[in-house]
Amino acid sequence: MNLAVSLAVLARLLAPAPAPPRPKLVVVITVDQLRPDYLTRWKSQLTGGLAQLANEGAVFTDGYQDHAVTETAPGHSTILSGMWPAHTGIISNVQGVLDSLAPLVGTTGPGASPRRFRGTTLFDWLKASDPSARALSVSRKDRGAILPLGQSKQQVFWYQSGLFTTSRYYADTLPSWVQAFNSRRLPFKAANTTWTLLLPDSAYKETDNEVWENGGTNVVFPHRLPADSVLAAAAVAGVPAMDSLTLLFALEGFEALRLGRKGTDLLAVSLSTTDAIGHAFGPDSREIHDQVLRVDRYLGWFLKRLTDRVGRDNVVVVLTSDHGVTSYPERTRAKTGGAAYRVALDTLITAVNRDLDRVAGAGESGGSGAGPARAWLEFDTGMLFLRDNGRLAALGVNTDSIFDALTARIVRVQGVARVIKPADLSRADTVSDPVARRWMHQLPPDAGVVLTVTLQRGSVWDIPNLPIAMHGQPSEDDAHVPIIFWGRGVRRGSIAGRMNTVDIAPTLAVLLGVTPLSLVDGHARTDAFAPRQ
Repeated sequence: MNLAVSLAVLARLLAPAPAPPRPKLVVVITVDQLRPDYLTRWKSQLTGGLAQLANEGAVFTDGYQDHAVTETAPGHSTILSGMWPAHTGIISNVQGVLDSLAPLVGTTGPGASPRRFRGTTLFDWLKASDPSARALSVSRKDRGAILPLGQSKQQVFWYQSGLFTTSRYYADTLPSWVQAFNSRRLPFKAANTTWTLLLPDSAYKETDNEVWENGGTNVVFPHRLPADSVLAAAAVAGVPAMDSLTLLFALEGFEALRLGRKGTDLLAVSLSTTDAIGHAFGPDSREIHDQVLRVDRYLGWFLKRLTDRVGRDNVVVVLTSDHGVTSYPERTRAKTGGAAYRVALDTLITAVNRDLDRVAGAGESGGSGAGPARAWLEFDTGMLFLRDNGRLAALGVNTDSIFDALTARIVRVQGVARVIKPADLSRADTVSDPVARRWMHQLPPDAGVVLTVTLQRGSVWDIPNLPIAMHGQPSEDDAHVPIIFWGRGVRRGSIAGRMNTVDIAPTLAVLLGVTPLSLVDGHARTDAFAPRQ
């Protein structure tokens, strides 16, 4: 063998192995309000998609939405961006996707768009690498469909008044396949149908008549939908059939768009019914038990059709959730005797706004104390916003002393655990103090938040006349979520160590061989990958 041949052979031996081909389809499934303990609590009864993913995938047992306001919009914004809400700019449902400049197409309802979202997402990174890449994102909720794709103008649809629609941010007309699906009027045909138990009554250990469930009405199986078709189409959003409908719609879109047939495409599906049922009946109810079993069966059907079409070896699936949930405070007190409350600060904030009116001589009351006060301070899910600091500063008002006094009053409210000023977070021990860490991950510097309020575990924010199970806190119950990878290039087994939802996109980026187009907060978890052959 001459020297030139020897060098050529040596070069081939030393050359890195070629990167494995990308999967043709990345499927990201977000089950709204899915607590990880559901997957272990009813493990023996799971036989479908949840069981398949948990038994065959890389299961991160310590998964978190590691930010403070554990709501749908902030949670969905983290999953494929790799960024905390502090960097996506999506800090609450209220400050999420609602947009009057982006009206719905083909129906009426609140307009929505991703205009408030900052940064890029996995699909942007994929598209930069492969301009032919396409994405479809589907949910019952607008925010569940919109935020996984960030500002990308792809195929994005959600449910409104019995139809799947989009907004004019994305398109002026609905595609023919969406129109055809809507023309079948499947939600309207659910009129007078019933939600019954999937398994025999003996398979459910939960009491079926707890008084705190569903506002104290219609708490026992079977649950019947209204006989009126329009009312039924609205009510279907609160029963398991909604998730079945969402997956059917996603599958028809997958077929119509021929996703996964050429390059690598992305399919994002957010299933919202676990959230609706969890709010109404709570995480300890027979209803949520049955709902999880049905999601398991629906996902089994859905995943089989996807893999039958593009091949099991061409698919990667991620399963996660946008948040968990805290049980009813009433149940916690009744069952455990623990201190758990519904907390409202409205009266206190209104009183402070009246005081500021008198100091500033502004507001409709003219400083007299009559009539509504000006909203100097606004409160949203643990965040207190100052809306007109420039005027107060011009008047020489010492806002620091006001906030100190207000803090002293808030911490005396039953159910409140802590009040933290955002300025103090930079000095907090964010390793051993998860509450401070989650608030740091939550707040953009320009959010205008002057105080953060965290409740005692088991307590929830009160919504007037709506006594539901709630989430939204930087608590374990609300922040702990499942994170599972399954499919091509993924190993099987449980993986210890904290895994945050902001790690999902960087992990998929390594698996796909793409590069983030913006700074990310998460890190790739390559311990989820199978050894390369």
